[in-house]
Amino acid sequence: MIRYDLKCDQGHEFDSWFGSATAFERLQSAAQLTCPDCGSAKVAKMLMAPAVGKTTKAPAPLRQPRNEREAALAELRRHVEQNSEYVGVSFAKEARDIHEGRAPERAIWGEAKPEEARAMIEDGLPVLPLPFKPASKAN
Repeated sequence: MIRYDLKCDQGHEFDSWFGSATAFERLQSAAQLTCPDCGSAKVAKMLMAPAVGKTTKAPAPLRQPRNEREAALAELRRHVEQNSEYVGVSFAKEARDIHEGRAPERAIWGEAKPEEARAMIEDGLPVLPLPFKPASKAN
């Protein structure tokens, strides 16, 4: 996977992940890359410094948000992580147990397979997808 900093012809900056440089070029040439702010398909890579690994095991500092959308997502992540319990891949089971009274009611978040998520929604469980992955799986 490769992450590119991108900019549309209207000046909006954003980033996105691609399977390879070729995948980016294929999507760009087919005008299938669009700006999340204005929808423009005229998107180009910005000048970037290569990501170089550190020799220490200290975690890399989080990148500062570049716009209001990224700041809002960062705030949402912070709120979810501080105010709920991460239950990992047990999310579907734990959510059902809470909903059916077999587990104490509390705020949880985690991961579910698409078919599990669909079944929870169809069964009326109060669940929503989050627009981010757990920190350990974000890289």
